[in-house]
Amino acid sequence: MTAIRKVAVTGPESTGKSKLCRDLAHHYKGLFVPEHARAYIDQLGRPYQQDDILAIAKGQLAIEQKIVDQAGKMSAKPIVFCDTELIVTKVWSIHKYDSCDPWILDQIESNHYDLFLLCDVDLPWEPDMQREHPELRSYFFDWYRLELENYNFPYHVVMGDGENRLNNAVRLIDSALQ
Repeated sequence: MTAIRKVAVTGPESTGKSKLCRDLAHHYKGLFVPEHARAYIDQLGRPYQQDDILAIAKGQLAIEQKIVDQAGKMSAKPIVFCDTELIVTKVWSIHKYDSCDPWILDQIESNHYDLFLLCDVDLPWEPDMQREHPELRSYFFDWYRLELENYNFPYHVVMGDGENRLNNAVRLIDSALQ
């Protein structure tokens, strides 16, 4: 039986994570795990609070597990592409509230990904109601990279715009997952 392979797409705000993740799922005929935080915050009706970060993290993993289970039932095991992962919730929680729930920290270490794609900040900022820190994208990029290195997770930085970003990601995935 072939194991399900998972690729997490991560990085600062407005670096093309969602588009890249959807495009990769389409390219590889894989499955796409959407970002739960965006939908959660959209329906919240108030500014998010620290407790919401834990709820977002639990919701993200629940959606991911549902899609991984779906992949497990398929005869040809597709790659599962995750539009974000829990390092993002850790970084936001520490940045905004100076702490992170231990459950999130435990899950970061126990939830396995075959590869992380860290999106570079080389795309223009695209504002929306949920994005908070256009001036801190490089700061967060460096923080995400440090987290990936500290956990010793396999990762590559994805650069380029449009089709170039997708092609660069495909090349990195093909090399890493062979």
